[in-house]
Amino acid sequence: MKVLGIIPARGGSKGVPRKNVRLLCGKPLLQYTAEAALAAKRLARVVLSTEDEEIAEVGRHCGLDVPFLRPLALAKDDTPTLPVLQDVVRRLATMGEVYDAVCLLQPTSPLRPATLIDSCIERLEATHADAVVTILPVPAEHNPHWTFFQDADGCLTISTGETVIIPRRQLLPPAFHREGSVYVTRYDVLMNQNSLYGKRLYGVPVLPGGSVNIDTLADWAKAESLILRRSPVVCVESPAS
Repeated sequence: MKVLGIIPARGGSKGVPRKNVRLLCGKPLLQYTAEAALAAKRLARVVLSTEDEEIAEVGRHCGLDVPFLRPLALAKDDTPTLPVLQDVVRRLATMGEVYDAVCLLQPTSPLRPATLIDSCIERLEATHADAVVTILPVPAEHNPHWTFFQDADGCLTISTGETVIIPRRQLLPPAFHREGSVYVTRYDVLMNQNSLYGKRLYGVPVLPGGSVNIDTLADWAKAESLILRRSPVVCVESPAS
C-alpha cells in the first residue's frame, strides 16, 4: 500500500499565535510531527501543506517536501481539513503521483511516535476499513449509555436511544473518542466519497495520559510537561474487529 503523509500547517492559528513555528522545548512545534512522519516506515512521501512561506521554510529545514504553497482560499479560519487534503492529492496527481491512501498528521499532536503511524497504516491494510484513526477510551461518566439529551421541557433521554439506564460501571460497553494524532483514509473514500472516515471506521487506541492536542496555551503547557517527562504516545492493542 502506497501512503501519502500530509501535514497541514497554516499560518493563521488563533489559540496559540504562530504555533506551528513556535519553539516547544527548544524545537518548532512542526518539527515534532515532521520527525515522526519521516521516521515512519510506511509513508511513501511526506508533504507539508501551508500558505505561509516561513512555515514552509521551517518544514523544508525539517526535511519535509513542500512542492507548492496552499491556495489562500484554503487557509482561512473556517477551512475544513478535507479540501486541504484533496488539494494536495489532486495537485500531486497532475505530477503523476497517485497513492492508495492518505495519512493526515496534524502538528497540534506533537507526541505521536513513528510506530503509531505505521500501526494505523497496517491496520488499514489488514482490514476492510475505509479509514483508521487513533482513539482514546471515554471515561465511564461520559459513556454514551450514561449521557443524556434534554428536550425543551427539560426531560432527559439516554443519548443511545435506550430506555433503561445501565446500572453499573462494570456493565458499560467500552466507548472511544478520536485522539487526533493519526488519520489514515483510503484514496477512494477521501476523493470520491468526500470523507475522512467513510462507512467502515476502525481505531487504534493510544494510552491515556501521554496524548495532547494543542489548541490553547494550557494545552501548550501540558505538552511541555509531557515532553520534559519523556512520555510519548504509545500504541496499545487494538479493539477486536
